[in-house]
Amino acid sequence: MAPEEAWFKSSYSDGTGNNCVEVADRLQTHGDVLVRDSKDKSGPALQLTPEGWSGLLGFVRTHDANFGVI
Repeated sequence: MAPEEAWFKSSYSDGTGNNCVEVADRLQTHGDVLVRDSKDKSGPALQLTPEGWSGLLGFVRTHDANFGVI
């Protein structure tokens, strides 16, 4: 897992505490990106390859993403 200072809240997260996603960009050090729910910092995190991260960003950018998952 990444140290706490490596995590930052997504600009897609709203201020109400409902859609809170945090990202740790470890592409330079580990070759991956971690994504977690900021409401459950000790919970699981998705570990994405550069291709997976690019695909996720592409999906979010081309879809409304207001479907209750992200």
